[in-house]
Amino acid sequence: MVVPLAFFGVFFAYPVLAIVARGLRPEGHWDLGRIPGIVTDPQVLDVLWFTTWQALVSTLVTLLVGLPGAYVFARFEFRGRRLLYALITVPFVLPTVVVGSAFLGLLGRGGLLDSWWGVRLDTSVWAIVLAHVFFNYAVVVRTVGGLWGALDPRQEEAARLLGASRFAAWRRLTLPALVPALSAASLMVFLFTFTSFGVIQILGGPRFATLEVEIYRQTSQLLALPTAAVLTLVQFAAVAGLLLLHAWTVRRRESALGLVSSTAARRRPRGAGDRAVLGFVLLVVLVLVLVPLSALIERSLHSSDGYGFRFYQALRSTDSGTFTVAPLEALGNSLLYAGVATVIALFVGGLAAAALTARAGRLVRGFDMLLMLPLGTSAVTVGFGFLIALDEPPLDLRSTWLIVPLAQALVGVPFVVRTVLPVLRAVQPRLREAAALLGASPFRVWREVDLPMARRALVVAASFAFAVSLGEFGATVFIARADNPTMPVAIARLLGRAGEINYGQAMALSTLLMALCALTLVLLDRLQTRHLGEF
Repeated sequence: MVVPLAFFGVFFAYPVLAIVARGLRPEGHWDLGRIPGIVTDPQVLDVLWFTTWQALVSTLVTLLVGLPGAYVFARFEFRGRRLLYALITVPFVLPTVVVGSAFLGLLGRGGLLDSWWGVRLDTSVWAIVLAHVFFNYAVVVRTVGGLWGALDPRQEEAARLLGASRFAAWRRLTLPALVPALSAASLMVFLFTFTSFGVIQILGGPRFATLEVEIYRQTSQLLALPTAAVLTLVQFAAVAGLLLLHAWTVRRRESALGLVSSTAARRRPRGAGDRAVLGFVLLVVLVLVLVPLSALIERSLHSSDGYGFRFYQALRSTDSGTFTVAPLEALGNSLLYAGVATVIALFVGGLAAAALTARAGRLVRGFDMLLMLPLGTSAVTVGFGFLIALDEPPLDLRSTWLIVPLAQALVGVPFVVRTVLPVLRAVQPRLREAAALLGASPFRVWREVDLPMARRALVVAASFAFAVSLGEFGATVFIARADNPTMPVAIARLLGRAGEINYGQAMALSTLLMALCALTLVLLDRLQTRHLGEF
């Protein structure tokens, strides 16, 4: 537990505290008296209100759209089901910058709808909500559908034989059993949308800002560190509360799964009702998933000269003046950074999972929640904190490329822990005890007992960590050097400049990044089993 604690202490707690102290302790003493004035500022209250209500609306719409999909994948067996299941997961592993670019290519100025029908919906709340539903649809389908598929359908069938309607049987039997999974999925979606940055930055324009976007604006544009520090504390408190609720719902979900049967088999759709639900889900996947991704690809190929690879070829040039290097070099940088971040995340997350397996109690649960905090804490604050805190020996990392994968690894570690921990906890303790009685050292016990059983989980965890590191944007936008940009940073900078060539290059880079994430997902789909990890 020492190594994970030291890693999070140095590269998470220290930078965050440094930026908070720089804002609220400017002259050597804490100036907490300005907190009430900042929190009650009308502009800050507007940001808090928009952050909260757009997250609530996004969560509600995602649940309404996702529940039929959860039912279909839990109960139906049909041709192409596995492909469709993998397809709906693609948006979840996409970087938020790519999601924003996809909807900009569909709804924005010069986008698909604008070019064909003169319709624009960018810089609108509904564009933001649609992008959030696109990103989080798989969270509801996988979380709720996983539990729904474990429920015995014969319970509902028995209730209907006794005279209950189909809806009444579902409301009285299935819905109460699904409450833990629904709560967990709702909290996860709310957490992701509450801390949204890349989507809002691209689609929100100057009119809309979440806490994360406002923290970025206060630090990078206004240099108002006190306001940024207070907003960081507000977001941190909200995220901590959400994580406590999530931990509680996970414990309830585990106890609920022990009470129900998991022997029910999926069946072929039968009757008009089943076919209607399946048709609705197929329509949702077509409109919500395929259309935005297709629009992104189409915009990357379409220019004033017609269709072709002009924008892809321009990625090898520096003529646009946006970078000192060719934008295509961002691809190599991203692969290098994500690879190193994955190694760090596997090392730290693997040790953390092993420590959580060997111990129990409130302290361990607190440590478990600590590992999840980087998923909800302001990545902008972490990135700016890296610049402020890691500038003196022995931690002077600002001039080294290693600072980027270290920041990315912070986001990868929680995925490693959540994927590997359930597998390690499933290993029978007597196997370890028998190996130890035969004289094996702790390292050999781990190598001979735990590693063979956790090998597939580690590969899945590595794929998750690589995908999220590849798309990390909030922290990287501060610490990536101009001559070594990552793909998300390059996309954001290209979108921030006028001109057809910059827009087209952003769409081309987004398409390449989408392809990389999709390849990672294919690996996940081939390796992941039904009960492998929490994600």
